[in-house]
Amino acid sequence: MPEGDTIYRAARAMQRALGGKIVTGFETGLALLARVNDDAALAGRMVERVESRGKWLLIYFSGDLILVTHMLMSGSWHLYRPGERWQMGRSRMRVVIRTAEWEAVAFNVPIAEFHTARSLERSSQVPKLGPDILSAEFTVEGGVERLAAYGAEHPDAEIAVVLLNQRVLAGLGNVYKSEVAFAAGVNPFRAMRTITPGEMEKMVDFAQRYMRENVVDGAGDGIVTYSGNRRTTHAMDREERLWVYRRQGEECRRCGATVMMRKQGVQARSTYWCPECQP
Repeated sequence: MPEGDTIYRAARAMQRALGGKIVTGFETGLALLARVNDDAALAGRMVERVESRGKWLLIYFSGDLILVTHMLMSGSWHLYRPGERWQMGRSRMRVVIRTAEWEAVAFNVPIAEFHTARSLERSSQVPKLGPDILSAEFTVEGGVERLAAYGAEHPDAEIAVVLLNQRVLAGLGNVYKSEVAFAAGVNPFRAMRTITPGEMEKMVDFAQRYMRENVVDGAGDGIVTYSGNRRTTHAMDREERLWVYRRQGEECRRCGATVMMRKQGVQARSTYWCPECQP
């Protein structure tokens, strides 16, 4: 499922492929996007830059036009050479952006909107995101401040639910939520009023560390579109790549206790934890 690291890698790859290039063609199956393209065609515009903000991906075109997308659970961006066969059927295509050398295709993207800089500022979601954990400006201290401030206002909120709140910290998803709480030894169902500053620091530090480690594949100039399965344990065996996520009923990798799972929050997201390591 797309989390902040997935979107970061997608934006990085698309920036390397499309950044500074002229759009030669645009196609969409979404009526609202097609209407904008009819009125102000994308063909002929330059792709100024592609960036991620938490779980959002933004493509900036010349002439003050921004395509904003969110993958939710099943969306994805792919890069292909002209004429290369797509890995998904055309019925799943939502957006195609073509340049002379590449075409970027969005499949199953549930949220795709055009904005100007001004309308994006008025958007109800993107500008209100918390600090992006993968941004160059992010610091552990700043992340702790955000958690502490939210906890002061919502003392009964459960910590794992707060970790998923994109207005507190942007980028963490359901996998990292469980993995970060485990690594810090924090029970995911504890109320914010019980979380110490030291525990907050551990969780933010692990969040930043894990996410950065899962985006390092693109350090060179090449266009990296996939980096393998997400890892938090550093184990080479792909079957041992995560501490607790989706390991309900299996032995904890640290203490041998049985990993548990329970639905949590109003969205009933699955939370995994070890009752011994996270009492």
